[in-house]
Amino acid sequence: MYSKEEIRKEIIEAVNKVKETNPMAGSITNTVTINFVANAQLAVGGSAAMVYLPDEGEFLANAGGATYINVGTLMPIYEETLPRTAKALHDAGKPWVLDPVAIGIGELRTKLLSQFKEYKPSVIRGNASEVIALAGLWELDGGSDSSNVRGVDSTDTVTAARNAAIALAKYTGGAVAVSGKTDLITDGETVVYSKGGSHFMERVTGCGCSLGGVAAVYLTASSPFIAALTASNVYNLAGARAESKVNASGSFYVQFIDELYLATAEDIADNPMDIEKA
Repeated sequence: MYSKEEIRKEIIEAVNKVKETNPMAGSITNTVTINFVANAQLAVGGSAAMVYLPDEGEFLANAGGATYINVGTLMPIYEETLPRTAKALHDAGKPWVLDPVAIGIGELRTKLLSQFKEYKPSVIRGNASEVIALAGLWELDGGSDSSNVRGVDSTDTVTAARNAAIALAKYTGGAVAVSGKTDLITDGETVVYSKGGSHFMERVTGCGCSLGGVAAVYLTASSPFIAALTASNVYNLAGARAESKVNASGSFYVQFIDELYLATAEDIADNPMDIEKA
């Protein structure tokens, strides 16, 4: 189990390394939120590349430091692109982030998410209902069917997803981040609750998707657990700071990107957290 001092030290190292090296974290992501994902990755110090095609996904898998795969808005070509990219990442031993958006909607989405089980994503990021449903699809503890997923929205609490998140993390050997009013991040041994954020984040499309992209950036510079936690912390910090300066969702979006850019490593490491044993 991580101590608070160890977590703080590793977050600072990850943030500073990203800002110094400008690492590439490619994405195959939700077409609704591509711009937000890329801008957020750039704001924290990473480099973004958005692709669709199978050979480009394989290229990024081998050339980039980490990759983000989001199944939000699927196109027919993704039936080939996503498995080939995930396999290339697995075969090359490269880290990657999976966002199982809207799990349970449609046959292709279910098929792809089932296939990803063997490729063991380094970080899984989703809302509580998505995490519970993915654990159910993969037949792991704490999981159930996807009946509580309402489009991209969650009808379960973060606390309800705790066992599923721990089971997924233990299975993959990586980390799971469950987004909610308070985020839960676990590597199967340590559970951290990251606090902050803003009610405006529910009024701006793409906060969850871009969080996955930022986790991929930090995954180039740290372990899956620290990457997922650093991404959650910087989002909660930036969300709270942005809300204090604006009074509507459109201006929040712009201010939020600014706050991602302005956050220091120490700011991110000192964001309020509760830590407990899994």
